[in-house]
Amino acid sequence: MELSALQRVRYTYKPKLPGSLSRPVTEIAVQLGNPTESISDQDALKARFKETYGKPLAAFVPGRNETISRRLSVGVILSGGQAPGGHNVIAGLYDGLKKGNPGSKLFGLLGGPSGLIDNKSVEITGPMMDAYRNTGGFDMIGSGRTKIESPEQFASSLETAKKLGLDAVVIIGGDDSNTNAALLAEYFLSRGSNIQVIGCPKTIDGDLKNENIEISFGFDTAVKTYSELIGNIERDANSAKKYWHFIKLMGRSASHIALECALQTQPNICFISEEVEAKKLSLGQVVDQICNSVVKRADNKENFGVVLIPEGLVEFIPEMKKLIDELNDIMANKEKEFSEQGSFHAQTNWLVTQLSDPSGYLFKSLPEEIAKELLMDRDPHGNVQVSRIETEKLLMGMTESKLRDLKKTGTYKGKFSALGHFFGYEGRCAFPTNFDADYCYSLGFSAFVLIASGLTGYLSSVKNLVAPADQWIAGGVPLTMMMNMEHRHGADKPVIRKALVELDGKPFKAFAAERETWSVKTSFVYPGSIQYYGPAEICDQPTITLKLEKL
Repeated sequence: MELSALQRVRYTYKPKLPGSLSRPVTEIAVQLGNPTESISDQDALKARFKETYGKPLAAFVPGRNETISRRLSVGVILSGGQAPGGHNVIAGLYDGLKKGNPGSKLFGLLGGPSGLIDNKSVEITGPMMDAYRNTGGFDMIGSGRTKIESPEQFASSLETAKKLGLDAVVIIGGDDSNTNAALLAEYFLSRGSNIQVIGCPKTIDGDLKNENIEISFGFDTAVKTYSELIGNIERDANSAKKYWHFIKLMGRSASHIALECALQTQPNICFISEEVEAKKLSLGQVVDQICNSVVKRADNKENFGVVLIPEGLVEFIPEMKKLIDELNDIMANKEKEFSEQGSFHAQTNWLVTQLSDPSGYLFKSLPEEIAKELLMDRDPHGNVQVSRIETEKLLMGMTESKLRDLKKTGTYKGKFSALGHFFGYEGRCAFPTNFDADYCYSLGFSAFVLIASGLTGYLSSVKNLVAPADQWIAGGVPLTMMMNMEHRHGADKPVIRKALVELDGKPFKAFAAERETWSVKTSFVYPGSIQYYGPAEICDQPTITLKLEKL
């Protein structure tokens, strides 16, 4: 493997640890609090998790730990989409195990949860670990989106863990993956096995957070990567002064990425999906907001600008959500009739007879390429793959059309040229920031302490993240504490609740207080590239969102 100059130097970076984890491992004790409750649906979850419900919060404090030096064998899984820092979680776990007992072993389950089901693993050795420290990506052991959900899959997982002689399994993933971790911990105990399960909070989307999980790892690096690109485009727009850039950003279920990037770069417009849904804005009203900014800026001779769009915006526009739901139902129940329609034109005419009048009208008003995406690009369950809808092109086309109408009335006299972008994969495997490198390493080391202390059904937790790393507070949160019951695929299922953008929260309020100015006046901020070496105020700073929430 060819190494860049940066990668060679990043190998030498020593991640910072919280003070509670920096002492000799035999002096790291676990302090347990009072029993906990889930965020809702307590009775249903207590019945579902008979073995693991109600566990106490765990904190690491000075004290003797008699079990921490026992020899352990642990399996680790990278689950779901990539996020910067995953390799450092594994590094923190590996180093903790070796400090506890040099004879301890760490096995990487290959390809995600399927590695546990199918018994595909590799022992992680020192040289192998050293080749991935402080790097992005999940290529060390690979990831996957397989869910452990059938009785056969649970049984196979337990069988693999026994064959490998594992004392514990660590699952590094998002809300769904850590829900799986909770179910696996419950299953092992219910089958009389003492194999422990610990989770680690990962997702660049930022929607796995709560009172005890201040941020999911990877978010910091991803938003700073996107913000650099947005800032570069803003500077280009301000230089050329002739293009409007429509930028779609990852974040299907929540708009944390878009909000943080807006706070960092101050674009002319940024939509927050949660607000669009709360205000029940129509697609036309969303377009009107863009046009208002374009018209006012044109009056100032500024025929350029930047619009940020969350990936999942269309699902939060009530009329679009209704259309998508109706299309999913039609495709599920009348796929044969749809397939018998010859051309796209014939398919459209047939669909309009099946849709409700408002949805039929909306469907016919969409640009043809977007309508085709709604029909043709479907997942294995027959549902629209919303993340692949080119929302930026939809809004560009509708804005252009509306501006033509405004020009006819004399309301608009400017020029409009639009360019579309989608920033997604660019941020998922970037070299982790110092913050993510430190945070992830601490999460992995914390997972080791939880395992060595005999705990199961916990999510590794590191808090007080706006302070310097030596003041961070490490511990563990019971997975059931973050759960509620949701109706999915025809049944009520336990899930870790996603954290959406809070419209009464400080980050959104800070954005809302300035956006009217940004929409008219060029107020761009150019964050520049991620810095790894230099003053802490440049290299180690957390996100603006986290600082607003916690300071």
